[in-house]
Amino acid sequence: MSVAQTIADILNRQNVKATFFLANEKTSRGDFSLDDSWKSYWQDRVREGHHFGSHTYDHLYFVKDGPAGEIFAKPQFGPKAGVATLYNEASYCREIRRVDERFKELTGTSLQKIWRAPGGKTSPRSIRMGDQCSYQHIGWSPAGFLGDELSSQTHPNKMLLDKASSQLQDGDITMAHLGIWSRKDPWAPAVLEQLILNLKARGFCFATLPKRDK
Repeated sequence: MSVAQTIADILNRQNVKATFFLANEKTSRGDFSLDDSWKSYWQDRVREGHHFGSHTYDHLYFVKDGPAGEIFAKPQFGPKAGVATLYNEASYCREIRRVDERFKELTGTSLQKIWRAPGGKTSPRSIRMGDQCSYQHIGWSPAGFLGDELSSQTHPNKMLLDKASSQLQDGDITMAHLGIWSRKDPWAPAVLEQLILNLKARGFCFATLPKRDK
């Protein structure tokens, strides 16, 4: 969340609506992104007309399918952080739905019925679990990986900006974060606004998820 407000300001300035996928992640302030301390931030984004989905409450990284219809996933936060844990359909659904319940407590608004797996790591079984829980999984396009998780030494901001500006195509879904702990050269202030301007110059407009039927 270190550049959360910066990103919100850029989106407002450029009149772009985004889709935020939320997990209860530790922030640079020492709190968590779904704590009451972030209530006004999320309320403001709702008022601005953005969309919201689940990123699983404790940021569950899929590990592998389990032996009897379950999956193994490793929470990044919460009481089982760092431990590969077995989830059946009900318990995995609970991790997806907990974000929805908490977001409604904070904002009075429900999520769209969409979710994104941390790291984009899934299996057909985990996707099916989300579907049976009434949440559609949404990933990103290959060109839409904007690279803010990568090392700034090997992937400087200019490289990421040039790549996304030239390679994104109509209908692509992009993905970036509200801050990355490990990146030394912050991505958002240097790249996001110029990327939006470059894409607008190519004739693109922007839309929230889920995609509307044509």
